Amino acid sequence: MSARLPNGRPPKAPLIPPHPGLDILADEVVWDGRFPLQRVRFTYERFDGTRSAELTWELWRRSGGVAMLPYDPWSDRLALIEQFRLPVHAAGLPPIHTECVAGLLEPGEEPEAAARRESMEEASVAPDLLEHIGRYMLMQGGCDELMHLYCGRARLPEPEAAGTHGLLHEGEDIRLLIMPAQEAFAMLDRNAIQNATCALSLFWLRQHHARLRTEWTRE
Repeated sequence: MSARLPNGRPPKAPLIPPHPGLDILADEVVWDGRFPLQRVRFTYERFDGTRSAELTWELWRRSGGVAMLPYDPWSDRLALIEQFRLPVHAAGLPPIHTECVAGLLEPGEEPEAAARRESMEEASVAPDLLEHIGRYMLMQGGCDELMHLYCGRARLPEPEAAGTHGLLHEGEDIRLLIMPAQEAFAMLDRNAIQNATCALSLFWLRQHHARLRTEWTRE
């Protein structure tokens, strides 16, 4: 059994913190798996100053995550990955999903360090320069996962040498995709990129593409 907080709760499911106007009536852990599930009963102060109706929400606790978009400004190519995703299949989409290198923060780990770690684990790519794209909620209606997105400068291999990657003990089987930046932007435009993390990263790169090609190739 994993270590517990002093109040007996699992570390990934702490009590909801106080906030002005928020009244927590009940806060219980109903599932203590890899990602705990809380059931929270609460009211909050509405914009007009009145109390809301009593609400009961389930909260899936995944905490912080990172995503990395490796970009090679010398060859104007970038790296995406694809892997089997059961939730994508459950949503009715093809389960081999194209996305960015991504993962969850380890306890106490800084987001930039996690992004570098995941880039090595999932793509065997080690960016030397990073830009922070931003931080974004993925499922603000039911999950606390806050994603930190990065773009990293890296010299990428030729596509035929890309190979597969991932941690065997986590069941990962990740195929690296090396492609011209314009090809990835075209995928974005025809909605062939079907997850928000990757789409946000590609939209950002397209906006900063010319600048990075200049700044990141200076000696």
